[in-house]
Amino acid sequence: MSLVPRLPPFVSRLGLKIGGTAGAVAGLGVGLVSSVSVGVAVLFGLGTAALTYAASHVWLHRRLRHLQSVLHEIRTHQFDAQTPPSGPHDDELSTLLWEVYRTGQSLETEIRKLKEMESYRREFIGNVSHELKTPIFSVQGFAETLLDGALTDDSVNRTFLKKILHHANRLDNLARDLSTITKIETEELDMSSEAFDVTELFDTAVESVEFRAEETGIMPRQKVAPDLPQVYGDFDRLRRVLVNLVDNAIKYNAEGGTVQLEAEPENDEVVIRVMDDGIGISPDHFPRLTERFYRVDKSRSRNQGGTGLGLAIVKHILGAHDRELHVESAPGEGSTFSFTLPTSPQSSLKPA
Repeated sequence: MSLVPRLPPFVSRLGLKIGGTAGAVAGLGVGLVSSVSVGVAVLFGLGTAALTYAASHVWLHRRLRHLQSVLHEIRTHQFDAQTPPSGPHDDELSTLLWEVYRTGQSLETEIRKLKEMESYRREFIGNVSHELKTPIFSVQGFAETLLDGALTDDSVNRTFLKKILHHANRLDNLARDLSTITKIETEELDMSSEAFDVTELFDTAVESVEFRAEETGIMPRQKVAPDLPQVYGDFDRLRRVLVNLVDNAIKYNAEGGTVQLEAEPENDEVVIRVMDDGIGISPDHFPRLTERFYRVDKSRSRNQGGTGLGLAIVKHILGAHDRELHVESAPGEGSTFSFTLPTSPQSSLKPA
C-alpha cells in the first residue's frame, strides 16, 4: 500500500513541490536580507508559493497529464483515442509531447503491419496445408489400394500409377513455385538483363505449354508487329511469366477456344499481351489476382493441377523489372493480361 496521500487529478503534486520550495526560499531570503517581521516573511513566502504553483499548473501540470494520457493509450494500444497536442513547439515540453504523439502514430503503423503479417502468415500456412492435403491423400489412397491387391490387376494398376505420378507432379510443381517466390523475395534468385527478340520469347513460351495445348485443342497464336525492336530483361524469367499467363489462358478456356500472344511498339517500349476468349474474370477479383493461392475458380484450377502461385510469381518477376501486370476482363468475354518491356538497357534487376 502506498503511503503517499492520494490527491484529486486537478492538483499538481509537482506544482506543490516547486511552489513549496520557491515559497520557502523566498520567505527565508526576505527574512534574512531585510528587517521585516517573521509574519511578513511567511506571508511573502506563501504568496510566492501560490504564484509559483499557479504558473507550474498552467505550464506543466496540464501538459504532463496529457503526456501521461498519451503514454497510457500507447501502452494499452488505444491508438484511436490519441489526440495531437494543442500547443505549438515553443518549449522543450511541447516538443516532447509532439515526439511522444508521433511515436504513438509510428507504433500504431508498425503494430498494424505486424498484425497483417501475422494474419497473412496464418492464411499462408493454411493455404499451403490445404494444397498439400489433396495430392498427399490421393497418393496414399492409390498406393494403399495397389498394395491391397490392385497391383496385380492389369485393368487398374497402370491407371492408378498414372494418377500417383500426376499428384506427385502437383507436389513437385508446388514445391518449385514456393521455392521460386521465396528466392525472388529474398533476392537469392539472380536476374540479368539482356537484349532479345520478342518472337523468340513467344516461341519458347508456346513450346513449354504445347502438351496442355494439344490436350485442350487450343494452340496459341502469335501476332508480332513488323520491325519490332529488341527488348531488354531476363529472358528465362520473362519466359516463365509468359508460360504462366498462357497456361492460365488455356486452363480457363473452353475446348477449342482461342489464345493469342501479341506484341507491338508503344513509345520507347513494347507492349506484350496474352488474350483469350475464355470464361473471363469479374472486376471484383482484380485486386487479389496476384495473391498467393488466390483462385477465381477454385475447383477448375485444382482439377487441372494449378498451384495457385502462377500470378504471384508473375507479379514478382515483373516487379523485379520495374513493370506491372495489367488486366482487362469481364465474365464470359475472355481476358487480356498485358505488360511492357523496355527497348533500352536497364540497370540491375531487383526483386519487388
